[in-house]
Amino acid sequence: MRRIALVTLVVDDYDEAVRHYTEALGFRLVEDTPRPDGSRWVVVEPGTEACGTGLLLARAKDEAQRGRIGDQTGGRVGFFLYTDDFARDHARMSAAGVTFLEEPRHEPYGSVAVFQDLYGNRWDLLQPAG
Repeated sequence: MRRIALVTLVVDDYDEAVRHYTEALGFRLVEDTPRPDGSRWVVVEPGTEACGTGLLLARAKDEAQRGRIGDQTGGRVGFFLYTDDFARDHARMSAAGVTFLEEPRHEPYGSVAVFQDLYGNRWDLLQPAG
């Protein structure tokens, strides 16, 4: 079976990124392995079990990469976090300090609200319709 296993997200600091994704967004830390060059292989995934695409949190190595932090998709929503309970996750994330850029909307395709991660990347919190 083919699937996209990981998507790289360029971050400024490993530890602050892990805290944000695990504490504020409710992801789980899957792996945090030091590498010989001083970097780390850090993977987080949503949910409590392997069920989708994980994020490889990669610390920026140079100015060009640092310039992309928070704007990896040119200001568009680039990431979609699906939920089975929109109200629960929206309330929990709001209480954890996640910045939502709009009030929740109920569209034909589901309930949705755009939020920003720690670095300003835009995400949809989305509970698909029916």
